[in-house]
Amino acid sequence: MPYAILILLALFVPSSHCSAVDCKPNIVLIYVDDLGYGDLGCYGSDKNDTPHVDQLALDGMRFTDYYSASPVCTPSRAALLTGGYPGRVGFDAFKKSRTSWVLFPGFAEGLHPNELLLPEYLKWQGYTTSHVGKWHLGDQLEHLPTRHGFDSYYGIPYSNDMAIMPRRPKSPPLPLLRNEEVIAEQPKQAPLIQSYTEEAVTFIRENKENPFFLYFAHMHVHLPHYVMDPFLRASRNGIYGAAVAAVDWSTGVIVAELKRLGLEENTIVIFTSDNGSRVDHHGGSNGALRGTKGQTWEGGMRVPCIMKWPGQIEAGSVSKELVTAMDFYPTIAAILGQPLSGDPIRDGHDVSPIWRGEPGAHSPYDAFFYYLVDQLQAVRVGDWKLRFATAGGRDVDTSKPELFNLSKDCSEQNNVAAQHPDIVKELKKRMEDMGDRIGDGLRNKLGSERRPHGIEENPHPLTKFDSDYPYIEPSYLLDQAG
Repeated sequence: MPYAILILLALFVPSSHCSAVDCKPNIVLIYVDDLGYGDLGCYGSDKNDTPHVDQLALDGMRFTDYYSASPVCTPSRAALLTGGYPGRVGFDAFKKSRTSWVLFPGFAEGLHPNELLLPEYLKWQGYTTSHVGKWHLGDQLEHLPTRHGFDSYYGIPYSNDMAIMPRRPKSPPLPLLRNEEVIAEQPKQAPLIQSYTEEAVTFIRENKENPFFLYFAHMHVHLPHYVMDPFLRASRNGIYGAAVAAVDWSTGVIVAELKRLGLEENTIVIFTSDNGSRVDHHGGSNGALRGTKGQTWEGGMRVPCIMKWPGQIEAGSVSKELVTAMDFYPTIAAILGQPLSGDPIRDGHDVSPIWRGEPGAHSPYDAFFYYLVDQLQAVRVGDWKLRFATAGGRDVDTSKPELFNLSKDCSEQNNVAAQHPDIVKELKKRMEDMGDRIGDGLRNKLGSERRPHGIEENPHPLTKFDSDYPYIEPSYLLDQAG
């Protein structure tokens, strides 16, 4: 087996963890960075080797119409953990210039301390919580994972390219954190997936007797790619395919450990991505979907999502219902018998009937909104998607609405706005109403229902720039990092 990097399964450890239906399920949320809709075998890839994730789909449910709430890193992660659109929690744009799409080292912003995140809710329910990997929701002390409901943290607090950004040659070295302490500056990145996986397995072993929540946010497949040699040698799709294979291997190790410890039957495993692929020369793919990361075409926000929960989610099932990353929080709360109240407002829904394949279960969304940073650029209602024409990421022409029927045209090639003026009018009204509620930079609307983000009065990077630290000029160009 070419991926035999770790020997994690050598010792048999019996478990008395309950497996009854009424037990609180463990939750393992695997969050990949920049993985596209067409990057997995079970979503049609013939270039990348993903046997473990494909098996996860065979053992659970694969979603065809699952959306991240943003086409870039930081806001998508805020939505995942808060259950709301990024703008609702003040995470749609950073620095008052409104030019930064994501958080950079030393930025003052972070999640507000009053926001009750999914891990904080789960701690209240008696869960032990751990975050492994990329955070990217603020690197100031008060914004770190351990201040927002995680009992432990091991990882890098933002994207792995931040120390070599062409626009920021004085960026500090990349920090590796354990809880709130920097334990390494500019660690070797290729082996990180090995140490991340070891950390995840250790956490599972140490908490096998009690309910736990593991949020494992990968560095891969974000640029720049640093991948271990065994994956590189086996890849049929260059270094990108090697990064995908590394994620697949890690997923296989975690699933195997759950099975070995007798936890498989009572664990929800979720595998998904923060946004779509860049689809550049490195080898990523969004399949038939148009657009890329950083765009509100389908390819920027419709991403893979696979869920396994034996006895609750039917093996080998496929759902075509519209669901989003914002749904995990309210759905888990409903499963635990403690549904979230309407205050504060969240935009996600309880979609447990869809997970369980209940007869007549349909998407609860009457509309889904596509934000790029603070701009509301598109809306989907049923199969109809209205999008304003763009020449680039934020170069929008609101006088040119484009209408697509996604059930017939998921590639968004056939603009039928002229044939359906009434639908265009209705969907534009939906967008105006939403913009009035949580904001729309295209109309200079801040929104009446927005909540503030947190601010550190005296921000500073976790590591300091050293003039002796070599600046590495990357071999790629980025319009926006994250």
